Amino acid sequence: QVQLVESGGGSVQAGGSLTLSCAASGFSAYNDHCLGWFRQAPGKEREGLASINSFGGTLVSESMRGRFIISSDNAKNTLYLQMNSLEPEDTANYICAAGISFGCVGTLSATKYEYWGQGTQVTVGS
Repeated sequence: QVQLVESGGGSVQAGGSLTLSCAASGFSAYNDHCLGWFRQAPGKEREGLASINSFGGTLVSESMRGRFIISSDNAKNTLYLQMNSLEPEDTANYICAAGISFGCVGTLSATKYEYWGQGTQVTVGS
């Protein structure tokens, strides 16, 4: 089973940066199509932020484009999310997810991802 463990969250002031990490185990690029980042703020639905798929493609949501950068270290099975110019609205629990079906390719819909980490909290102050 795929296991995902996030780290790197914390508190930062507006305009600051954080880089999140997701250590993935039991994940194969040949069998599992996507690794992505989502976030969920209290009272809001889970929001897809960015993903990397097994075909080498990346997808970043329009609202995050230019601020958030997704990358991976395949040798370490680690996914990263570099977050810049953070705003208070970015405050949320940031969650790493894995999609094992082809349906996750080209979408940031949470319904297309089967495995989820516990998340790491990011709090952005004013």
